[in-house]
Amino acid sequence: MILLYNISCSAQHKPLLSTKEAIHKLETDIPRLMKLSNVPGLSIAFIRDGKVVWHKGFGVTNSATKQAVNDGTVFEANSLSKPVFSYAVLTLASQGQLNLDTPVFKYMGSGYHPSDDPRFNLITARMILSNSSGIVSSKTDPENKVDLAFGPGEKFQYSPVGFQLLSKIVEKITALKIEDFIGQAVLQPLGMKSSSYVWQPAYDSLKVYSHNWIEQLKAERDKPTRGKACCSLQTTPEDYARFVIGVMDGKLLQKAIWKEMLQPQIKVSDQFPTLFWGMGWGLEKSAKGEAFWHWGDGGDSKDYIKADLVTKNAVIFFANSENGQFFTGEILDDAIGGEHPGSSWLDYQRYDSPSWILLKAILSEGSEKALAAYSGQKQKRNKLLITEIQMNQLGYRLLNVQKIADAIRVFWQNTADFPKSGNAWDSLAEAYMDHGDKALAIENYQRSLQLDPTNSNAVQMLQKLRN
Repeated sequence: MILLYNISCSAQHKPLLSTKEAIHKLETDIPRLMKLSNVPGLSIAFIRDGKVVWHKGFGVTNSATKQAVNDGTVFEANSLSKPVFSYAVLTLASQGQLNLDTPVFKYMGSGYHPSDDPRFNLITARMILSNSSGIVSSKTDPENKVDLAFGPGEKFQYSPVGFQLLSKIVEKITALKIEDFIGQAVLQPLGMKSSSYVWQPAYDSLKVYSHNWIEQLKAERDKPTRGKACCSLQTTPEDYARFVIGVMDGKLLQKAIWKEMLQPQIKVSDQFPTLFWGMGWGLEKSAKGEAFWHWGDGGDSKDYIKADLVTKNAVIFFANSENGQFFTGEILDDAIGGEHPGSSWLDYQRYDSPSWILLKAILSEGSEKALAAYSGQKQKRNKLLITEIQMNQLGYRLLNVQKIADAIRVFWQNTADFPKSGNAWDSLAEAYMDHGDKALAIENYQRSLQLDPTNSNAVQMLQKLRN
């Protein structure tokens, strides 16, 4: 029988372990948590007092070949690319080649203006680096144009497309491809020899493969031939640790620019009053000091870094799995202690969440037995253990790996728990459509539309099914 617990990620202040204790905890906890989370491979670097004191690879680079992860294994950095690019941009500011508060359109030159919104002329590099520019992809011309979701500087909204736009401006200023500029500005000076924003021949044997939630192998690896400031960095934890130490020490930047980078530029969330964004980094401000952090999410690969500016302790890890953020909190607790509002704000599913435990039970026991046990526990406790959104996500995970019958049972459970949700019935209809049951698909799309007349997807699907 499955056991479903109510898990709440508390904001308790975890004690700082000695270096020896921390390494022992990490070496013990990581393999156990990887197994519970279906994570094939992970690599980590641990910094104490501004120096790398331990780094290690766990598991395999490829679930089929079983090649072991080692110190030379290269991972996708995903959005951990952004802080490195941001640091490179700040070297231009230190050298006087770019003013952080000059509207970026002034650096563009004639013939290139990516937005028709007059508010675009107010956007600065500072706003882009702090994710407060409001830039989003254009609905009409996403390749060449951008739109604004709100007035520049008004609030925080994560904007990868903003970083891509700034990279084009940097290329114009420096007359270099973005991968060459970042290499010259940051990677080479900090000795990051295994890192690149484009594919290197050595990566054929060194780079990991990505995996989905049941450790199925992604057949092909991304091999970027053109650098993307937002997300194409490939690196190792030890290499990235060199960058983190460089940031903590303020290398390559004027002191005033370095201080500005780590000053709060915008508040992230009213729910998390100690969270801010600086320039390129998330910031955690507390009575005990300040930390900078960031995460990476490539779908089938995940990454995280956090560094304490007071103690100069930090941890960086990369995982080749969709489930790579399942135990971020445990790694942070073991390595650097304290509180972790950044990880809490991201709110990734955990290895011990009721929805994940149910999903694993479905795989091992079958959906009928697992859902019967779930319903019994729910009735016994007289409360829902899994939210509508979580159960819906669970169903789609099954649908995405062609376990359609199991997905249908999960979506049925969601309609039983949330009978007035148009979205729950819409998902059930989609599963029936994938199953080839046209009549039940139509019936449930109609029910969804009755509950939610604004459901345009149901309208489109009904038209498609009836035609």
